[in-house]
Amino acid sequence: MQRKNLLFEIGMEEIPAGYIAGAINKLVSYFESGLKEAKLEFEEIIPFSTPRRLTIKITSLQTQQQDEIIEKVGPAKTVSYDEKGNLTKAALGFLKGAGAAEKDIFIKTTPKGEKIAVKKEFKGKETTEILAQIIKDVIPKIPFPKSMKWGSGKLSFARPIRWLLVLYGENVIYLEINGIKSGNISYGNRFLKLENPVEIKNINEYEQKLESVFVIPDREKRKKIIFKQMDDLFMNLDEKVIENNNLVDIVTDLVEFPTVVIAEFDIKYLNLPKKVVMLTLSEHQKYFAIKDNNGNITNKFVFISNGDEKYSNLIKQGNEKVIKARLEDAAFYYKEDTKQTLESYVPKLKEVTFQEKLGSLLEKTERIKILTEYLCDELQLDKTIKENSMRAAHLCKADLVTMMLGEKEFTKLQGYIGNKYALKSGLNPQTSKAIEEHYKNGDNENEMSIEGSLVAIADKMDTVCGIIGVDMIPTGSKDPFALRRAGNGIVQIIADKKIEISLHDLIDKAFNNLQTKLTEPDHNKDVVYDFFRQRVNWLLKQEEIDYDIIESVMHIDHSNIPDLIHRAKALQNFKQKENFIKLVLGFKRVSNIIAEAKEFEEVNAKLFIEDTEKLLYEKCSFLENQINDLLPKKEYETILEKLVIYGAVIDKFFDDVLVNIEDNDLRRNRYNLLKKIRELFLKVADISRIVVEGEK
Repeated sequence: MQRKNLLFEIGMEEIPAGYIAGAINKLVSYFESGLKEAKLEFEEIIPFSTPRRLTIKITSLQTQQQDEIIEKVGPAKTVSYDEKGNLTKAALGFLKGAGAAEKDIFIKTTPKGEKIAVKKEFKGKETTEILAQIIKDVIPKIPFPKSMKWGSGKLSFARPIRWLLVLYGENVIYLEINGIKSGNISYGNRFLKLENPVEIKNINEYEQKLESVFVIPDREKRKKIIFKQMDDLFMNLDEKVIENNNLVDIVTDLVEFPTVVIAEFDIKYLNLPKKVVMLTLSEHQKYFAIKDNNGNITNKFVFISNGDEKYSNLIKQGNEKVIKARLEDAAFYYKEDTKQTLESYVPKLKEVTFQEKLGSLLEKTERIKILTEYLCDELQLDKTIKENSMRAAHLCKADLVTMMLGEKEFTKLQGYIGNKYALKSGLNPQTSKAIEEHYKNGDNENEMSIEGSLVAIADKMDTVCGIIGVDMIPTGSKDPFALRRAGNGIVQIIADKKIEISLHDLIDKAFNNLQTKLTEPDHNKDVVYDFFRQRVNWLLKQEEIDYDIIESVMHIDHSNIPDLIHRAKALQNFKQKENFIKLVLGFKRVSNIIAEAKEFEEVNAKLFIEDTEKLLYEKCSFLENQINDLLPKKEYETILEKLVIYGAVIDKFFDDVLVNIEDNDLRRNRYNLLKKIRELFLKVADISRIVVEGEK
């Protein structure tokens, strides 16, 4: 069967860079599923994209569907004809649904007896007809964060569509969408002129034709050009572009024909905090910062022009004016903000609402201070750490009401600005750093100080308990206060810093602080307990603990996270040992035998009649004393080794002793002994939950 290539391009006004990846991926996906459903074979779908076009090229697409003969089996022969040999209602209904007539019927023998059946031939459609329909269906389905309508049309799209190029082989597939008729015309870069049509007569010349009018439709090619031009520009210089792959992706989707240009700003702006300059360059203007050989940022920057390379110098001057204005604003905010101390901003937090029912940021700050002090006291930290932590807790939200953050241009620098302003106010580096760190979520950020870690935990715990306490419980994708991230941050920081604190006690303390804000003092506290159980489960998965090990340790109080991780890792190390697997199987047997029992009593040693059960009891009592001595020391590996040795005694007991004997007293006493053993094991983990390979 003959095959041809397809070229389909949607031309439009420039769409935001962040819209492009999702849109082109969906366009490819829709075509793949549409062609598969139509049973049309092709070689591959190649995507192209720029700010003004979404394009796909489909290679070796068959020109027509295959003809098909479809057999449909109906009701049994016995119910398809009446006594006179006429078709019944069941048979007539089948024929109607199959689009067939009585003459098409034949009898088919099946495993369930004879049934009526029909065969219907379906002529394959022309691919052009199918493609036209796919295109009409797919355009309205392309998803964007925001869409718009224009003119009198009903179509909703990211930006107005200006042209449609639909070329199959050398022929245009004619169609019309929202008043736009398809053709074989694309358009070049706008710096040439607003209207610069390019006729595409052959699909294979698409890229070459567009590049001749300063459009590089291949996104990866544009990206490589940007990297190469940067490398070439700085080849013989003592400066380098600061790596920012995310920004490269953004600017790649901002231009159709990239030209890398070096520009600069007044050196005086380097007196601003480094991240203020960096954010102004990269976030606000999509410029790349430059560093010298010592890693210090310089007053130079790189931008990616979409204009005519001949006018790069003029374009550079324009960008330098823009960045000067931006940095001048930042310098003004910084100058005004630092005329007073960071402390002076704290009272202004009263004017900012944290959450309607939970009060202002000043009230939240007070709660953070209480939790921070509680943590310091529980951990018995020295006076200096406590003083630094409490000072950081008091000032941690102050930067939110400065001009730098209040003007909304530098909100991403919350905490960082607090750090810099604290240093400017004469605070020590430990306190200042903690102010910045309290927004972090751990994530193995072991460089976090203990002061920053404590304030971070206090802040996040107040948020989680407060928001859930007022019934704003995260569900599915709805989590406006990012509680899951906050909860993950708490458990991650506790794990990273090996903070020996009870999560449940900390939750209780947070709810106690919220008593005046909640209609019921402990409202949803159990929900928070369960919420953190899920977060701890997540943490153990991050530690690469097997799911069955997680289940085996989570039944014990999981509020001491470092202890839980230690136990889980000890179990993980023992899991593959042969003797430990035997122990698991023995313990499962212990648990299964007493699973249905409802009442238990103390073990009565006088009722033992078998030497093996006497030995089991004696060893259990001795082991209990050993474990009780080792548990406070958290010597879980040693405990597990002793349990493994004891496992041989359990195995011998089951070999020699019948538990479920007729004598009620002896049977109950043996149940009591097994329960005692089970409770001893459960002090470490419920190893009955561990999966043994080959176990049914």
